[in-house]
Order: sequence, then structure tokens, then C-alpha cells
Amino acid sequence: MGIEIKTVGIIGAGQMGSGIAHVCAVAGLDVRLNDRDPDRLKNGLATVNGNLQRQVAKGTLSEDVRREAIARITPIESFDDFGPCDLVIEAATEDEAIKRQIFSALCPSLRPETMVATNTSSISITRLAASTDRPERFIGIHFMNPVPVMQLVELIRGIATEDPTYESARAFVSRLGKTVTVSEDFPAFIVNRILLPMINEAIYTLYEGVGSVDSIDTAMRLGANHPMGPLQLADFIGLDTCLSIMQVLYEGLADSKYRPCPLLVKYVEAGWLGRKSKRGFYDYRGPEPVPTR
Repeated sequence: MGIEIKTVGIIGAGQMGSGIAHVCAVAGLDVRLNDRDPDRLKNGLATVNGNLQRQVAKGTLSEDVRREAIARITPIESFDDFGPCDLVIEAATEDEAIKRQIFSALCPSLRPETMVATNTSSISITRLAASTDRPERFIGIHFMNPVPVMQLVELIRGIATEDPTYESARAFVSRLGKTVTVSEDFPAFIVNRILLPMINEAIYTLYEGVGSVDSIDTAMRLGANHPMGPLQLADFIGLDTCLSIMQVLYEGLADSKYRPCPLLVKYVEAGWLGRKSKRGFYDYRGPEPVPTR
């Protein structure tokens, strides 16, 4: 039998970490939220509160639930404060070296029975688990962005992940009201194995002059009934994250079809990362997004 998860620790208060904190708190779990950047931690808490207030305004959440959820989230500055947690989820940047450093520093602060998870969207669960002292209690729990809205969560077992860990993770996701899909531990798992090559191909289509930003996004919205064009979606995800996932696919599967488009590399090198940097395939610095090509 797995453990019952009542207190969740989250490392990283950015877009994903704050979203995970949001859904955990609404589900009645106690949350300890950490980020090495105090400003990002403060902004993450403000984001959670703002999103909860929007839910109240839409009538999907009561004011009492909003207040109780905010009260359940405790900002913490040190990994030592994760001691009481039953599960700690890493939601840091999509960089394997950074994630490994986090896990090595985290584990001495945890109880032996505490589970550890990563929200990685592409990196090997088995390799990340090897940087911990508990690979049998390590699992991938990949939330989709934006977490409060998206229904799906991918669960990915590493080679050493034991059944009780998997069962506890599955029960945790169910408590959040999400739907589980299970992926084997292959580069980028299921969703991003399919989605990111499509986005990369859209960027190649732009790079080769087949169509403009607007024409490519319009074609996929109206021709394939996608709710968002692939270049707009890339900006939403973050072009640095898109590049990281494509690099994991290219290196992990050794297939040229996963080679990141040079234009994607160029945008990331320029610091044009999408919505979060105000420039990507669209320029977000004005009242309305404007295509950059």
C-alpha cells in the first residue's frame, strides 16, 4: 500500500509550480512552496491568489474555498522546511543538471518514507531518480499548463519506481480531480513526443518561408480546428522550454527528424522566449500581440 498524501512540497514557484500549488490547495492539501528567488515566490503566491479570484468571479469557486486554499499555502525559504511533507514535487526549469542538483540537496531534509516527484516534461525519470537516495519512491508527475485548467496528468515510472509509489501518485492525482495517463520512460513521454515535433515543424515552415506567423497559426486554427496556433502555443509554453524538449528528443532518440529548427535556436539565443519575455513569434509589448515575422 502507498502512503496517503496530506502535505505537498513544491520546488519552483513559476508558472507550473504555482499552478500545482493552486490545485493542491483547492483539493484540501497543505502546501509548502519554495523558490530560490524570493521575488518569484512572492509573484507565484500572487498568481495563485489572482487565479483563485478569477474562479470566484466566474462562480466556479466560493470565496470561502478561495480563502481556505490561500491559507493552506505556506511559502518556505529552505529545503529543511519540507520535512513534514509526504510528497515533494520539483517544478524547476527544464534543465537536467539543475534538477539533479535540487534532488541531491533536497533528500537529506526528507523523512525516509517521503515520495519525490518531478514535473519534467521530457527528461528521463530513471536518470533523475538516480540522483536521489530513494529511486524506488521517485516518479514523474507531469502536469499540463495551465495546471488549474488542464485535465490531464502524465504519470511516468522510472525503472526503480515501486508499486506503492505509483499507487500513491495515482490516488494523489485523482484527488486533484485530474485524469491520469501512464507513459513509459521514453524521451518527452506521450504529449510532448507528439506535440513538440508539430510545433518544431511549424517553426520550420516559418523558417523556410512557406507562410508567415499569422498564416501558419490561422491555417492550423481553422484548418485543423486547433484552439491555438502552433507558434502562439510555442510562445505560451516558452521557446526555451520548447528547445529543451526538442534537444532531449534529438539526443535521446538519435533521429534527425527531431532536430530543433535553427530559427527556434536563434530566438532563444536572442532572449525571445515568448510571452514571459514579451517577445517570441509575437511581440507582446503593446495592447495586442503582433507577429514578429
